[in-house]
Amino acid sequence: MLHMMQLLLLAMVVGMVRTSPYTSYQNQRFAMEPQDQTAVVGARVTLPCRVINKQGTLQWTKDDFGLGTSRDLSGFERYAMVGSDEEGDYSLDIYPVMLDDDARYQCQVSPGPEAQPAIRSTFAGLTVLVPPEAPKITQGDVIYATEDRKVEIECVSIGGKPAAEITWIDGLGNVLTDNIEYTVITLPDQRRFTAKSVLRLTPKKEHHNTNFSCQAQNTADRTYRTAKIRVEVKYAPKVKVNVIGSLPGGANGGLVGGGGGAVHLGTGSRIVEHSQVRLECRADANPSDVRYRWFINDEPIIGGQKTEMVIRNVTRKFHDAIVKCEVQNSVGKSEDSETLDISYAPSFRQRPQSMEADVGSVVSLTCEVDSNPQPEIVWIQHPSDRVVGTSTNLTFSVSNETAGRYYCKANVPGYAEISADAYVYLKGSPSISSQRTQYGLVGDTARIECFASSVPRARHVSWTFNGQEISSESGHDYSILVDAVPGGVKSTLIIRDSQAYHYGKYNCTVVNDYGNDVAEIQLQAKKSVSLLMTIVGGISVVAFLLVLTILVVVYIKCKKRTKLPPADVISEHQITKNGGVSCKLEPGDRTSNYSDLKVDISGGYVPYGDYSTHYSPPPQYLTTCSTKSNGSSTILQNNHQNQLQLQQQQQSHQSHHQHHHQGSNPQTTTLPMTFLTNSSGGSLTGSIIGSREIRQDNGLPSLQSTTASVVSSSPNGSCSNQSTTAATTTTTHVVVPSSMALSVDPRYSAIYGNPYLRSSNSSLLPPPTAV
Repeated sequence: MLHMMQLLLLAMVVGMVRTSPYTSYQNQRFAMEPQDQTAVVGARVTLPCRVINKQGTLQWTKDDFGLGTSRDLSGFERYAMVGSDEEGDYSLDIYPVMLDDDARYQCQVSPGPEAQPAIRSTFAGLTVLVPPEAPKITQGDVIYATEDRKVEIECVSIGGKPAAEITWIDGLGNVLTDNIEYTVITLPDQRRFTAKSVLRLTPKKEHHNTNFSCQAQNTADRTYRTAKIRVEVKYAPKVKVNVIGSLPGGANGGLVGGGGGAVHLGTGSRIVEHSQVRLECRADANPSDVRYRWFINDEPIIGGQKTEMVIRNVTRKFHDAIVKCEVQNSVGKSEDSETLDISYAPSFRQRPQSMEADVGSVVSLTCEVDSNPQPEIVWIQHPSDRVVGTSTNLTFSVSNETAGRYYCKANVPGYAEISADAYVYLKGSPSISSQRTQYGLVGDTARIECFASSVPRARHVSWTFNGQEISSESGHDYSILVDAVPGGVKSTLIIRDSQAYHYGKYNCTVVNDYGNDVAEIQLQAKKSVSLLMTIVGGISVVAFLLVLTILVVVYIKCKKRTKLPPADVISEHQITKNGGVSCKLEPGDRTSNYSDLKVDISGGYVPYGDYSTHYSPPPQYLTTCSTKSNGSSTILQNNHQNQLQLQQQQQSHQSHHQHHHQGSNPQTTTLPMTFLTNSSGGSLTGSIIGSREIRQDNGLPSLQSTTASVVSSSPNGSCSNQSTTAATTTTTHVVVPSSMALSVDPRYSAIYGNPYLRSSNSSLLPPPTAV
């Protein structure tokens, strides 16, 4: 309290001295006064104060509160007056600076003992700076957002003095300045501040999985302190359609999946017509669960839920078609499209039309051609072949020189040229150009044609004969046909069943709006070829063709005829189902199977068809089987001196004699016999019947049976060898004993052709070699 009173008294004295007009200021004064300073917490601050001729007591005040007069400033540990009295230096040193040191300071000197006036320095403000705390983002480390839906990200920096400056930086390193709200809140100590910055972000696909940074700093510490947050953005698909083409006729013809050999087409590339085109739809989406849809000119494609669409045979109808791919996920849908540019050959959209015009009139011919790229059109006048135009429309004045035929030709590089023509007709009277002499056949339908160039079209065409006009009332002999042709008319006079009196001179008259023309046409009878000569000629041609056909068939059959197989082999096709061997009864034919028949005469005939080897006799021993029906008589012929016929006669006599003597005793020894039977159909059947043991080559037991070998002759001249069991016949027959059968050439014996049937003492001629 006492100290406060002293200070107050000192202040009053100083005030009195400054206010008194008689005060002298020469005794004590400031050589250096303190100035405003700024310091960071923890730093050292020295407020200078130097006094010349100091007489009174010096002290420092803080916010007008005296700190003391001693240099150590007891009670304020961080404060001290530094310097020396000799130099009059009483500077205030503060270390370390704290936030409480933020105040106004003044250096004061009290009056001297001789009433020297007191002095005061100017106030010096000490500003203490406090670095802010590290910033924090209130949303945490990750924020989930949806594209184009705004979100707020808040960054807070506490305790700065001054308030922290906050800066936002996106994931690409760009400093954000828009859509930011900055707020400063004073803390309760009224000295420090909290800085808050809110970023209002519209997320984009580019922001997905990127970090946004919040940086805080102030003048106390220019080092940035950073807080980060990762942004997860859900976004609708980002779609891109690419056109991919392949070689024409691509396999890989419809809409399906693409194949190999495809090439990526750049922007502006044309697609060749009839090639295979594949379109690819690429989509980037979050979440990645997407659905695809394809459209052509806004028409949905059925089954188009794939990432690719293939047009197998792209035609000109797809030119300028907009192919769109739409992709959708839970966030939304987006689309991309591509316009097809199809290169195709020229075709006429509108052909030039022929026209009729008067001299001096102006006409226009139109030739519209559809192609891609655009065609080069040329108009050519015929017959001069002069180019008269190069645009779609050709306009000119009609004259005798310009009338005629015009060609429109369209050319597109890489494709064949197309052309169409049209006529410009000059209107005028008709002109008949038919042949003046025409011909017909008497008795046949005759025709007379009258062709006239007529522009405009003829109004009337008439015919006269011998001065009489021919019309529908002229009778049933005549009829008239009128046909319009380009640039004119054709009238045909038809005469049915023309006679000699129909032939002569006819007049054809053609009339139009500009005049008429008359032509005299002579109808003459033409000599006809005789009907008999026509028939004879036709028959001759048919006969020649028939003979030629027969010769060709015979030649082909001869070429296909096969050679005789080796003598020791029986082909499988030569053996019938029942074991017999078929043959064709043509003497000398080496292909005949009849020569393969084997008869074992020694002990009865053995009907065994599956011989390992066989014998084919020479042509002179081939048997010809034939039948001649004459009443009840039957003749069997051969080529070996008719031996078989002689045996038949002898057998007949012996059979009759034995039957006479043994009629009461039928139990006799059975001899091998040959039966010749004449069937009702005129065929002859020969049988040799005997009872003996059958020897088998296949290893099976011997069989004891009664067998018969039948050689039959049919009316068609063929015979066959057939094996039957217990064969019986009831027709007329001749019995040949085995003793007479021995007269058959031994080479016909089965043992001759089959070495397995021979005995050791067999003495037979060796078989001839088959050719």
